[in-house]
Amino acid sequence: MLEQRYRWKNKHIREHVSVIDGKLSPTILLQNARYLNQVLRKWITANIWIYEDRIVYVGEKLPENTGNCEIIDCKGQLLVPGYIEPHAHPFHLYNPHSLARYASQFGTTTLINDNMALVLQLDKKKAFSLMRELRNIPTTMYWWCRFDSQTEILDEVDTFSHANVKSWLEHDAVLQGGELTGWPKLVDGDDLMLHWIQESKRMRKKIEGHFPGASEKTLAKMTLFGADCDHEAISGKEVYDRLMQGYMVSLRHSSIRPDLPVLLDEIHELGIEHYDRFIFNTDGSSASFYEQGIIDNMIRIAIEKGVPVVDAYNMATINVARYYNLEYLHGNIATGRVANINFLSDEKNPTPVSVLAKGKWVKRDEENVDVYEEINWETHGLEPLKIDWDLTNDDMQFSMPFGIQMESSVITKPYSISIDVNHDELPNTHDECFFMLIDKEGNWRTNTVLKGFANDLPGLASSFTNTGDIVLIGKNKNEMMRAFRRLKEIGGGIVFSENEEIVLEVQLPLNGVMSDKKVEELIIDEKKLSSYLVERGYRFNDPVYSLLFFTSTHLPYIRVTQQGMYDVMNKMVLFPTIMR
Repeated sequence: MLEQRYRWKNKHIREHVSVIDGKLSPTILLQNARYLNQVLRKWITANIWIYEDRIVYVGEKLPENTGNCEIIDCKGQLLVPGYIEPHAHPFHLYNPHSLARYASQFGTTTLINDNMALVLQLDKKKAFSLMRELRNIPTTMYWWCRFDSQTEILDEVDTFSHANVKSWLEHDAVLQGGELTGWPKLVDGDDLMLHWIQESKRMRKKIEGHFPGASEKTLAKMTLFGADCDHEAISGKEVYDRLMQGYMVSLRHSSIRPDLPVLLDEIHELGIEHYDRFIFNTDGSSASFYEQGIIDNMIRIAIEKGVPVVDAYNMATINVARYYNLEYLHGNIATGRVANINFLSDEKNPTPVSVLAKGKWVKRDEENVDVYEEINWETHGLEPLKIDWDLTNDDMQFSMPFGIQMESSVITKPYSISIDVNHDELPNTHDECFFMLIDKEGNWRTNTVLKGFANDLPGLASSFTNTGDIVLIGKNKNEMMRAFRRLKEIGGGIVFSENEEIVLEVQLPLNGVMSDKKVEELIIDEKKLSSYLVERGYRFNDPVYSLLFFTSTHLPYIRVTQQGMYDVMNKMVLFPTIMR
């Protein structure tokens, strides 16, 4: 549990009241501030007093005591609350700290984060210690509690034991259960998962769905089970169906599904004109996708698509806060709230020129103010992979009767292998590659053929997968092994080998799944990676997500998991892993 049970201790609240009484000076005074008042639904002018990380007064009065106060005249600017990202996957090569730092520059000052990487990569004690340290950064960090691994792991019963899930649910930084990628198990009678949902509800916490393509009947069932929100609508009709079943609808705009413009057009065509049941999310997009912004970009799109300005900002702020029962802390500029404030040059340009996060300047007059202290990752159990085993020629035998065919960045289907794979190298005249998933501890492997990923890729090794196990892909077995050896040397990452040399790598020293670089640097690395793969025949829109999701069973149709080749629709292992 966190060391501090309450957001502010009693002594802090007494200090806040003392500012009102003139006994203490505010730390920041925003004078003549024209801000968005979401109760009145209009822009009004007031003076805003801030003491450390809290807004202590909003109104016409000025403080009696300004002895230790930074006074800012806000004429010519518009103020809105800091934006909230309710569906962050903070381990998409970047890490929770680097994403928070980067997002703050675009005005997103609160992240509600997936805990999957923490559950799969760290023991509970280490995970909670990291969450405790992240509480001290300017960005406000909340978390989910997953109920399943989103794949078929060997020790799922232990990793997602009742004791572990209960500890996560009881954590005061955890706001919701889910997302429910394992909902078919729930429908099939998994009463333990239903119990966890019940516990979430008892604690007044939300349940996030994951229902792509769900019928009206399924949506109704999931509402009865306890789902509160879903982010998987890809059409106006699917948005409408979710609203009809009582859902909060999280509108997505991500690197895999950049759907927001179409969703808004189709919502308007259906005559939906009220926005109180909508929030925004970017669903863990690739780093390069975030070059155009985070939640601020979604506000901009909404305004361009005819959403009233106040509603567009509300969908990024107060709607989220109300949904999570956090309105007393976040989502509006009012007395008592955390001092997360964005300063805009124009109401139709939601990318801020200045940003306050927990009362600290993180951006000032378009310039980054870096107040995010570095983290010692190794103290929390996030360190370079230590691989003390080697691949052998025996490992490079491919005799599976069927392989994996890519239909999109993340959808894979089975197909019958018709080529001769009994060679050390495959020709570039087709788009089939050798594919191997191998245990990061070296205990097991699954070998098959991957069709549709690339037609001229000599060798790739990646520890960036859902489980942290290692994927090898390529036309040339020797180049694949060379890439693997380099991956061992750097302690994890994504490595490409050709012509007997390493030509490109993205180092991921945090357990092989996350970088310790700033997002701005990672964007450069990711673009190089994507360009290289496109040159080698990759034809989809997000190769990083492809690598992540080869092992993920929440999407159809065939996956390679720790248990073997897995049929998602029939929930069965088709070919088990081979022990080494």
